[in-house]
Amino acid sequence: MERNFILKNQDGHYWGRGKEWVDGSDRARVAQYKHRDEASNTVFELSSKDFGLRAEILEVQLKDGKLPKLEVSQVPLPGFDEADDEIVEPEVENPV
Repeated sequence: MERNFILKNQDGHYWGRGKEWVDGSDRARVAQYKHRDEASNTVFELSSKDFGLRAEILEVQLKDGKLPKLEVSQVPLPGFDEADDEIVEPEVENPV
């Protein structure tokens, strides 16, 4: 089996291929590193921009070249606002 490394922060989010944190529900969006030093460099770069970041490097065994099922974070993603999901229709004034 092949092994890779992924990054997980203190909120249970995983560093994604799109250069943002993802919740782990879509494994294809999670960034994978073949070498631990690549993952370490990414943690260093991220933590230099976010001093509150507490990230860990996880070693995972790939199954058929894919990540195993990941624990999905219950903490909302940064920048995600539940109000953004709601569709707000503009008020239309009734002609009198």
